[in-house]
Amino acid sequence: MTDARQALLGKARRAIQSARLLQADGDYDSAVSRAYYAMFYVAEALLLSKGLTFSKHSAVIAAFGREFAKTGEVPERYHRYLVDAEEDRNVSDYQPVSHMSGEAARLHISRAEEFLAAAEHLLGS
Repeated sequence: MTDARQALLGKARRAIQSARLLQADGDYDSAVSRAYYAMFYVAEALLLSKGLTFSKHSAVIAAFGREFAKTGEVPERYHRYLVDAEEDRNVSDYQPVSHMSGEAARLHISRAEEFLAAAEHLLGS
């Protein structure tokens, strides 16, 4: 695995650890945001395995769906996890009042962990 892919997966692991700490501290907005970024980094690492890079979040999400979920290379649920997490991250990061709950944070963190494990298996790390 390339250094860049390893670095992205490392960032994903750190984002998950941060999300857990933030969730435990009751900062659900930030926990959801970190869980989203963990999934985003995983998607970037997978796309990089095909030589693909993008500068916009929307492009990464769309390309991940097209290149991995639609082809069956990964279960489509991972694309759904990424889309759902981005929607909640946009609310938690940009809305004055978000109403993110501990349950939402736990859900996104759990999905990020599952997504990372699947990517590590696929990439052979």
